[in-house]
Amino acid sequence: MGEAQVSLEHLFRVFTKPEHKDSKLAQIEQHLSDNILDFLSQHVVTKKTSLEEVEQDFADAAMPESPEFVSTHAENLLEKLVAHSVNTYSPTFIGHMTSALPYFHLSLSKLLVGLNQNLVKIETSKAFTPLERQVLGMMHNLVYEQSEPFYEQYLHSARHALGAFCSGGTVANITALWVARNKLLGPDSGFSGVARAGLASALRHYNINNLGVLCSKRGHYSLSKAVDLLGIGREGLLTLPCPDQVLDPEKALQAGKAYQEQGNRLLAIVGIGGTTETGHVDPLDELADVAKELGCWFHVDAAWGGATLFSQSYRYIMKGIERADSVTIDAHKQMYVPMGAGMTLFKNPEHANAVRHHAQYILREGSKDLGATTLEGSRNGMAMMVYSSLHILGRRGYELLINQSIDKAKQFAKMIDEHPDFELVTSPTLSLLTYRVCPQSVQQTLLALPAGKAQRLNGKVDRLVVNVQKLQREAGKSFVSRTRLESPTYGAYPITVFRVVLANPLTTVADLKAILQEQHDIAMRNRVWQDLTLSGEPLANVVNN
Repeated sequence: MGEAQVSLEHLFRVFTKPEHKDSKLAQIEQHLSDNILDFLSQHVVTKKTSLEEVEQDFADAAMPESPEFVSTHAENLLEKLVAHSVNTYSPTFIGHMTSALPYFHLSLSKLLVGLNQNLVKIETSKAFTPLERQVLGMMHNLVYEQSEPFYEQYLHSARHALGAFCSGGTVANITALWVARNKLLGPDSGFSGVARAGLASALRHYNINNLGVLCSKRGHYSLSKAVDLLGIGREGLLTLPCPDQVLDPEKALQAGKAYQEQGNRLLAIVGIGGTTETGHVDPLDELADVAKELGCWFHVDAAWGGATLFSQSYRYIMKGIERADSVTIDAHKQMYVPMGAGMTLFKNPEHANAVRHHAQYILREGSKDLGATTLEGSRNGMAMMVYSSLHILGRRGYELLINQSIDKAKQFAKMIDEHPDFELVTSPTLSLLTYRVCPQSVQQTLLALPAGKAQRLNGKVDRLVVNVQKLQREAGKSFVSRTRLESPTYGAYPITVFRVVLANPLTTVADLKAILQEQHDIAMRNRVWQDLTLSGEPLANVVNN
C-alpha cells in the first residue's frame, strides 16, 4: 500500500507534474505560501522527544526497492521529519544565528530548484554567472567602497574575481587563507609555487620553518579546519587569550614578532567581525596596522557582523574592515537568506588568480567560469537569493533590521542588569550577549571571595545554568544556547553562561521578558538554587573549604 507502479511512464511523471492537483505535497506548498508561521506552529513543534527516539525513524539503512507515491512520501515527511524539526522561525528561538526568513524566499527557492543551474560553468549557468558576479560586486562595494570605474573594469573580467560564493563561512575562511598561502608561497625563480610543488617544498625554498595564522581564542573553529586542510597544521593556529573578548593589537604584534624571529612566517592575522560566542568585534583598524608591520595577510571573518555595514548608525563598529585583504560574510545570517550563502571578498581582484584552476572539458583558460577560482565545483545559484534580497529590502531595509536587532539586544541587556538574580556577563556590541542566572546573595558573596573559593562557588552556579538551559529547552516554549568563557570579573577561570542571538525581527520585548521569567522560575525550583540560597550548610561548605 502506498507504493507507486514501477514504470518509465510513472517515473517521467515525477519529473513533469504532480500525481493529482490536491496531492499532499501541493497542500504543503500551499500552506507554506499562505502562512508559513501557521504551518510551522502546527507541524514544527519542539516535543519532549529525545534524539535517540527520532533516530529510530531513520534507522533503516536498506535501500528502498520500489518507488512510492509523492503524497505518501509527503505524509511520512510530515510525521517523521517536519514534526521533529526545530522551529527556527519562532520568536522565542534566540539561541543560535538562525532566524525567520522573508516570505518571498519560498517562491524564489522553488524557482531556484526548478532552474537547477550549476554555477561552476557558464554552459550550465549563462545568466546566473553575471548575476553572481554582480552580487559579489555589490558586497565588495559595501565593504571596500571603490569607485565606479573600478567595478566597470573588474566586475565581469575573465581575468579577475572580486570574491567567491561559498556554502558558508567555513569554506569562505578556507578560501581566503588558501589564496593567502598561494600568494605568499607563489612561483619564484626556479620554483613553481606551493600550488604545484606542495607545502614542504615551498617552505624549503623560502627558508621558512613553520607557517602560522594568528587570531584570538574567540576565532571560529573553521580557522582550525583551514590550517589543517592547508597543511599548516592545527598547531600553526596561534590563538591569544582575550579576557576582554577581543584581540589585543599590542599582544598580537608581540606574538607575531616572536614567532617570526624563530625562523617562522606568519601567513595571516585574522580579525573577527562579530564573534560567534559574544558578538564582539576585534579592533580591525589597529590589527590592519599590525598585519602591515608584520608583512602578512589581513583577513576579517565577518560572517556574522559583516551585515552591520548596511547600518549608518553602527557601521563604525566595523572600522578597518576596508583595509582587509579578504573578508568573509554569510548572507544566511543577518542578511536573512536561506542556508548556504557564504562569501569571501578580495580587496585586490588579482589575488584570486593565485588559486585559479583550468581543465580541458571545463574551466577553460580565458573563460568566465566561476569554478576556476572557487573551492567548490558544482553549486547552486544561491546568489539569486542574495540578489533578490538586496533589491527587495535595499540598504535602508537592512539598516532597519540591523538597528532593531542591536537596539533590542541593548534592551534585553538592561532587563538582565536590572534583575537581581541575573548577571550580565558580556554586553552587546552587536546583537549577541551572554548572561547567567545567579542569585543576588551569591553574586555578592563571589565578589568578596579569593579566586580559589570563587572558582568552587562558580562551579555550583555553572551547574545551575546548565540545568536551567536544558530544562528550558525540553519545555519547548523557548530556546537559548549556552557556552563557557572567561570573564574579567572572575579572572582566568571560565564560567558557563546563556548565549542569546537577537536577530529574529519577530522577537518582541514581551518575548524576552517571558524568556527571562521562565528561566527564573525554572531556577528557583532547582535543587542547586536551593543549595545556593538556603542559609546554612551547603553554601558555607563551598565558601569555607
